[in-house]
Amino acid sequence: MPDIITLLREIVNSDERTMLRRMAVVIQAMLAMSGRVTMLGISRWAETGGSYRTVQRFFNTRIDWPALFFRFFKKHHYQPGATYILAGDESVVTKAGHKTHGLDRFYAGLFNKPVKSIAIFALSLIDVTTRQSHPVQVEQVVRTEAEKAAAKERSNTRAAKKKKGTGKRGRPKGSRNKIRTDVTLTPELKRIQAMLKKQMTRFKGKLTVVYVALDGHFGNNNALQMVRQCNLHLISKLRYDAVLYLPYLGESKRKKYGERLDYQALPDKFLKADTVENNIRTRIYRMTALHKLFAQALNVVIITKMNLETGASARVILFSSDLTLSYDKLIDYYRLRFQIEFNFRDAKQYWGLEDFMNIAEQPLTNALNLSLFMVTVAQALLRTYRQSIPQAGVLDLKSYYRANRYFAEMIKLLPQKPEPNFLTRLFGSIIAIGRIHPLKTTSGSP
Repeated sequence: MPDIITLLREIVNSDERTMLRRMAVVIQAMLAMSGRVTMLGISRWAETGGSYRTVQRFFNTRIDWPALFFRFFKKHHYQPGATYILAGDESVVTKAGHKTHGLDRFYAGLFNKPVKSIAIFALSLIDVTTRQSHPVQVEQVVRTEAEKAAAKERSNTRAAKKKKGTGKRGRPKGSRNKIRTDVTLTPELKRIQAMLKKQMTRFKGKLTVVYVALDGHFGNNNALQMVRQCNLHLISKLRYDAVLYLPYLGESKRKKYGERLDYQALPDKFLKADTVENNIRTRIYRMTALHKLFAQALNVVIITKMNLETGASARVILFSSDLTLSYDKLIDYYRLRFQIEFNFRDAKQYWGLEDFMNIAEQPLTNALNLSLFMVTVAQALLRTYRQSIPQAGVLDLKSYYRANRYFAEMIKLLPQKPEPNFLTRLFGSIIAIGRIHPLKTTSGSP
């Protein structure tokens, strides 16, 4: 198993050596520790040079996390010739109290309502071949007072319209055509665009990325224009009942929209796949379509499923701004977006994304980024570990480093150094505690 200092040395600049030593101590402790991942917990498991004061200094250090993420990715995960896409998603961490930086009420899908919490937005590079997500940028979502007031006003407006009814239908009198490409970005889209632009600047000349996959929340024209301004193509999802039109192919130059798509009778000429499995019939259609709220034509893939026994049906509408992207790749890339959810799961379950007790901005920023950075560090360590134990997971990795910590402390207490064979058997017995997948062969100490 590679030494943590060795793993980090090649990605840290010469003026960051002090931070490197502190980070190595913190990471070593996080790999070995059990219980909640807090500064106090880390200091209790840290080895020499990992006092609570040292841990505090590390969490109060200003760190260029995006650069650190990308350098680590380039050194330990990048595969020349592989295809990568960007994925972005938001994660919510519930928090009590009143003083945590950025504390607000964010919508949590787990609770199906807004809850008192903090939120982060992460960008991740996904390897299309290995189907693994590597975080490259994490930022906390901090809403301004103006943004909160605007959100509250929109909510009140929707409630008032719902109470009064739909009102007069049609286009308001005196309204004029708008240039759909000239959009006013919301504060949320401005934050994400700034992240994308920084990331693309960092990729320039080193990595080629064409697509960014975002969930259905970003299936609108504003999000599409935001992504296109970054010279990327968007892959996202439309509402299941989105009103789409085929392009007009007649002689009139003024007419743009052709026949409206009928989801109950989609033209067979657009059918790309038709399969039946477990009495579920799946049909996939691909077409170039128009939406009146979008500035440009969309590459649309419609997936319909029908239960042949009950007749129940459902559909999903995916789209991309790249009209040349094949339907199978569009579906695959959108599916890969979900891999970022596994990053959030691991960060919360193993690396303290829900455990931190920091409330000030800088320590909190470091805690949030460190939890996602540990995800990518664990991915690199597991790649080495799986050469001897192919099914090894994060719990196996943590049991290995915990055993090494116990082993080192036990050896210090022995009156004389035992024989090497005894040390090997001892380490093998300790490492078996808490493992998920058993060792097939005796493993020596790291």
